[in-house]
Amino acid sequence: MLDSKPLLFPTGFPSLTRRPLETLQVNLGYRCNQSCVHCHVDAGPKRTEEMSPSTIDAVVSFLRSGRPATLDLTGGAPELNPGFRRLVRDAVGLGVHVMDRCNLTILEEPGQEDLAELLAEHRVEVVASLPCYLEENVDAQRGKGVFDASIRGLKRLNALGYGDGVSGLLLNLVYNPQGPSLPPPQCILEADYKRALAERHGVRFDRLLTLANMPIRRFGSMLQSMGRFGDYLSLLKSSHREQNLETLMCRSLISVDWQGFLYDCDFNQMLDLPLMEGGRWLTIADLAAVDLKGRPIRVGEHCFGCTAGQGSSCGGALSG
Repeated sequence: MLDSKPLLFPTGFPSLTRRPLETLQVNLGYRCNQSCVHCHVDAGPKRTEEMSPSTIDAVVSFLRSGRPATLDLTGGAPELNPGFRRLVRDAVGLGVHVMDRCNLTILEEPGQEDLAELLAEHRVEVVASLPCYLEENVDAQRGKGVFDASIRGLKRLNALGYGDGVSGLLLNLVYNPQGPSLPPPQCILEADYKRALAERHGVRFDRLLTLANMPIRRFGSMLQSMGRFGDYLSLLKSSHREQNLETLMCRSLISVDWQGFLYDCDFNQMLDLPLMEGGRWLTIADLAAVDLKGRPIRVGEHCFGCTAGQGSSCGGALSG
């Protein structure tokens, strides 16, 4: 795989500083039951990295400090970590809102037969990947049969009350472009998704979150192989909007990798750009004693992926 990191520095991206912590995003491991072409984590079935029980204990210990309000669980497929269920239960027991970044097909994996019910029981917000509402596009990006399995997963979640607008069980979908282009306007695409999924499959959901593809790891390598890395980076930079700087996720989020090290965001995690103090990489065990507010955020050319056009974050578009 071609390394895009050397192409991202130095950078002219504006300097940023942190605000009070609101979201702890925890990567439970890089193992996944899928291998998607846009995946900036380079996750897949052959990855073995996995957060240990002791590091999960450290995450729970930090949550007991009263910060933050939201725990955002990601991977790979975070549910494949044996400690996923315990972490969900402990976090919810502490009054923390839990989000699960779910690829939907995981609901049909052996050993996950009761996963949907567990998520509903603990009122976990499901953020589900579905890069298109057309079967041929999804299967081209994620593998043959993935679209049908995803629709079955959505129907199963719907049957439990997810996305009905009444139960409070939140089901949001995530869209990524198929290639080196920016996402279309989120509100317009959301309306298309809702209409198509309801009419063709009887599926409902709450919101659509549009994310730009990051020029790092697997997607960055693909761009280089195609000879389109420079063009895509130029597109991101020419589409930069200053107003998106105010609501960037990295200003109020901390990313934790499977070993417990801390980063400003999930993308910096993939680029090995940790939070440091005194020349040492900070870990989740250090976080309760660290004052993050006002600390500089490590930026690179990839950050233009979050400020281009309508903006992009783990919560979707930043502006209209």
